[in-house]
Amino acid sequence: MRILITGGTGFIGKQLAQRLLDLGTLALDGQAPRTVERIVLFDAFDGEGVPSDPRLEVVTGDISDAPTLARITDGIDLVWHLAAVVSSAAEADFDLGMQVNLHGLMTLLETLRQQGRAPRLVYASGFAVFGGVLPHVVNDDTALTPQSSYGMQKAVGELLVADYARKGFIDGRVLRLPTIAVRPGKPNKAASTFFSSIIREPLAGLPAVCPVRPDTPVYLSSPRRAVESMLLAMTLAPEALGNQRVIPLPGLTTTVADMVAALERVAGPDAVKLIRWEPDATIQRIVESWPSRVEAPYARSLGFKADPDFDTLIRAHIEDTAAH
Repeated sequence: MRILITGGTGFIGKQLAQRLLDLGTLALDGQAPRTVERIVLFDAFDGEGVPSDPRLEVVTGDISDAPTLARITDGIDLVWHLAAVVSSAAEADFDLGMQVNLHGLMTLLETLRQQGRAPRLVYASGFAVFGGVLPHVVNDDTALTPQSSYGMQKAVGELLVADYARKGFIDGRVLRLPTIAVRPGKPNKAASTFFSSIIREPLAGLPAVCPVRPDTPVYLSSPRRAVESMLLAMTLAPEALGNQRVIPLPGLTTTVADMVAALERVAGPDAVKLIRWEPDATIQRIVESWPSRVEAPYARSLGFKADPDFDTLIRAHIEDTAAH
């Protein structure tokens, strides 16, 4: 079994790759497990902490470059498409967001269509496809109303993957992921980066800035849960999905204040003192445009699950950080 992970040197790509290497096999559609022979991590940069394994190859390049994609997808059985310019960066640089988030995806899909092998593909989307005035609870049937360029690009991406699957060019599945926390590493340009930094940095004895009000509600998933969801999405039989290829995932609804309270329970009051509250109207607007309460009956019927509480997310981050 040959696998491609775009955005593969990002933190979720690396965790997914490590999980696949640890498993050694993957069972699709309830059939016998197949050996993981080769994993290609494709990204714009090498990244740090990439697993060391002879089955793993790191390739750097432009996701919108057709010759490069033709080379790395040749003979590929499974694709996880994680490559993306994150929310604030896509909003600040429209051309870059379009090049990577939309044209990159279109180039990948067209490359796979022309090869004619119809590989299985999992596309990572998110709840930024919603915005503006929303119902109190977003469900599987809520209309897409993106209020950012990133959200628009992800919404278009969902439709593209679903239609290429409908036409039989790929066996596509779309995961609409909650915001992922606690992310390891350093802050990035995503509007949601503070969700992780207000936990990660204080745990390391470093200061952190929170740009939104304490009562801001958020919808979250742990990295562990995200990786498990990506594996499950890939292994589901096409018959289990039918024509519904977009899967809004269950997540944990909490508030920033509750996140900080969980940090105090796990790490003590000194950790909380390292957080500075510095309001940023732009970040507040973006975060408030995302849904914070989601019902996901379709995903739950397929076996997807949410994290139980934010304390669990913090403890999982501590364990994973210690392991590395």
